[in-house]
Amino acid sequence: MVALKEKTVVKLRARGTGLSHSRTDVGIRDLTFSIDEPAARGGTNLGPAPTEAAVAALAGCTNVIGHKCAARLGVDIGHMEIEITCEFDRRGVTLEEEIDVPFVALRQVVTCDGSLSEDDLQKVAGDVAKYCPLSKLFEQSGTALETVWQKA
Repeated sequence: MVALKEKTVVKLRARGTGLSHSRTDVGIRDLTFSIDEPAARGGTNLGPAPTEAAVAALAGCTNVIGHKCAARLGVDIGHMEIEITCEFDRRGVTLEEEIDVPFVALRQVVTCDGSLSEDDLQKVAGDVAKYCPLSKLFEQSGTALETVWQKA
């Protein structure tokens, strides 16, 4: 039996259909979801705003990469609770002025309920910082990203 080697660079595809000034239905693979503004900003609140979706993607990526890193180390990370707070400069989205770093600062607190030791948890944390593409995206854009890993 020959093992297949996966491609190292792949194309990701998404298709968006703007249904109103605020709502975009997005298709990825066989999934469809809405990106929308809250009612307070004239939206229909059928999904997260684009900026909220970006922050949510960081939480999802931290979870996926965290579990992969823990598995590679052979440790039990258990379930992860990820809380993110974001300092966001709205001047760009309000068309007030161009902003180079709209996501000024992100702080995520990752709480894990697995049986791994504190040392192993910090090894996982270091590996996630190396491999999480969303962490890299934010950091390399100039966002101050702080991540705190702790046991439940």
